[in-house]
Amino acid sequence: MTVSRSGVTILGVFVVDLAFRAGNMPAIGETIAGSGFAMGPGGKGSNQAVAAARAGADVTFISRIGSDAFGELAIKTWEAEGIRPRIVKTADAPTGAAFIYVHETRGDNAIIVVPGAAAGLSPADIDAAADAIRASRVFVTQLEQPVDAARRGLEIARAAGSVTVFNPAPAIKFDPSLFALCDYVVPNETEAEGLTGVAVSDLAAARRAGDALLAKGAGTALITLGERGALFHTRDRSLHVPPFPAGKVVETTGAGDAFVGGFAAALASGANPLDAVRFGSATAGISVTRAGTAPAMPRRTEIEALLREHSPP
Repeated sequence: MTVSRSGVTILGVFVVDLAFRAGNMPAIGETIAGSGFAMGPGGKGSNQAVAAARAGADVTFISRIGSDAFGELAIKTWEAEGIRPRIVKTADAPTGAAFIYVHETRGDNAIIVVPGAAAGLSPADIDAAADAIRASRVFVTQLEQPVDAARRGLEIARAAGSVTVFNPAPAIKFDPSLFALCDYVVPNETEAEGLTGVAVSDLAAARRAGDALLAKGAGTALITLGERGALFHTRDRSLHVPPFPAGKVVETTGAGDAFVGGFAAALASGANPLDAVRFGSATAGISVTRAGTAPAMPRRTEIEALLREHSPP
């Protein structure tokens, strides 16, 4: 019997982003004047869910939040974006938060994440939401929540025949057997180096890192390269997808999440993998022209317009 699957299910973390803009990071013991502050919804998994939903996907999000004001912001965020939450709400731990330093002119960033309640996500929580994972066409997870929860999600999705997308961020150690559960592994340059020992300084190095990820068991290595675009690397082809510039860079904080969410949404809509990479790259290209993470994610019409603008005549 053929099983009909649709949409995207994402396992991850919601945190409230506390973003400070300044000309430099203060040294220990130093106080400096900043030039801006913003508070808003964030967390890699939740950002990816917002990106995928705005890109047109039907999205379910699995997580834990606290019974507090930050948790209420999470619920409001998902309601506004049409995201179905499958969450555990707990009074035992607060909803997470992230300190984000953003350089006031370049837009690059440094981040400290405290996942809060989502640090308690367990395989049992994932089993409780297994029906959503099995019903989805694409399953996405990262590493801001515990690795054993990510593994359980990937195991359920793989057994059900869903496409599995693993964003190994932040760059922490995990059992390499996880790679065999992944159709797509999507690290950035820093994460790729941490996973393979190869400094991703150019495309040739990115391909070597891609080979190392394939040797670990990944189906496809999809390495994001910042302003250089992305590398789509399989056992039989390796293609560089250039970036899609959409204007002046304001903030790069959510670019990777925009890419993953857009990529997952495109896969769920039936796009071929390379077109899905282009779609993800265009999603990221627009997101960096705006401040914030989840609030910076573009709508599908904007992404399609940028792709048309850069399509060959």
